[in-house]
Amino acid sequence: MTVFSELRMRPAAATGWNASTSARLVISGAVIFMLLVGANLATPLYPLFQASLGLSALDVTAAFASYVLALVATLMLAGHWSDHIGRRAALLLAVLGGLAGNLVFAEAHSLAALCAGRALQGTSVALATGASAAALRELLPARPEWASRFTLLASSGGVAAGPVIGGLLSLLPGPTSAPYAVHSAVLAGLLIPLVLIRARRAIALPETAATFRLLAPRRPAVSRNARGAFWLASGVGFLSFAVFGFCLSLAPGYFAGVLGTDSRPVVGLLAGLPLAASAASQLFSARGRFIVPAGLTLLGASVILLGTAGAWHSPALLVAACLAAGTGQGLAFRTVFNDVAGKVEPARHAQVVSTVYVITYLGSAVPVLGLGWASAVVGQDAAVTGFVVACGAAALALAGVTLARQASAASRCPSL
Repeated sequence: MTVFSELRMRPAAATGWNASTSARLVISGAVIFMLLVGANLATPLYPLFQASLGLSALDVTAAFASYVLALVATLMLAGHWSDHIGRRAALLLAVLGGLAGNLVFAEAHSLAALCAGRALQGTSVALATGASAAALRELLPARPEWASRFTLLASSGGVAAGPVIGGLLSLLPGPTSAPYAVHSAVLAGLLIPLVLIRARRAIALPETAATFRLLAPRRPAVSRNARGAFWLASGVGFLSFAVFGFCLSLAPGYFAGVLGTDSRPVVGLLAGLPLAASAASQLFSARGRFIVPAGLTLLGASVILLGTAGAWHSPALLVAACLAAGTGQGLAFRTVFNDVAGKVEPARHAQVVSTVYVITYLGSAVPVLGLGWASAVVGQDAAVTGFVVACGAAALALAGVTLARQASAASRCPSL
């Protein structure tokens, strides 16, 4: 089945490399991992763009939010495409979009160009999000929990690695363009297995002549038995990505002030620590009724400690708070994500997972834009303090609500 026949949603003879399940797992995870690395290479580079282009804190958050808003819009418009054109075709389009975004962003000489490049990156990540998650689920039908772990490991790992890699590559000549040149070479390499691999048939090929109507935007819908899990996963995702959005946008300048350093690799490493801790938490099994409220409590307390570390200028407390926040988020989000993924029918998996990420990624845009505005009005230190207190309080409140719901459910269904 050729890529072009998949894009036309027409069946074709199966040809190409009949890759093993392990190889398909690696390719599916590698695509979303590398796209998210590329989307976050800019984190330690923002101070350079601020200096060279004369950008304000609000401008930086606008560039960051353009990525998120494009990602959210594409998830809403095209989150279901891989169900109809196939996972391979969707991932290939995503890689091509990532290459285009790299080119525009690396050559940007204005805020508008930065936003355009970020928007292309957001579009490519959106195309890969549902396709990669659904592909991993289909490749591990008997181990849905591990499919969710691999999905979150690739996603969190890519976001965590991006700032670190961006900081290191910025030491090369051309600090704002070299990271994207190297990353583009790796993305181009991923096109080879995507083109050669024998694609599996899409799970929802059209049965009538109205082929492309299937790709039209759809109103988000979740089956009744999955709604409770869906809203909990979306709430946890929105809150935790508000924290991650801060770490990946304005936090580099904030962290640099706390540490008293302008080293881009160090700042990039610190910005990626919460995501790295979240990714690492996917490697360990943690079970029990209280995992979600415990994870949210750890997240809330740690976020408040981020502000305390800034006030005390304590690097040790800052590192500890970053690691703890990521661990708490990883434990809570994995549990609720796995719950909603297990309750969704396979034919709508990509669409529903994409909808969860729509709400989740809005947490990286709306609160962060508000933070950028507040920084311009009251100053960055005061705005960051208010932001972390609000996020910490929200996480603790959500932990209380989750704990109360579990207690209520237990009282209605007492053990025999």
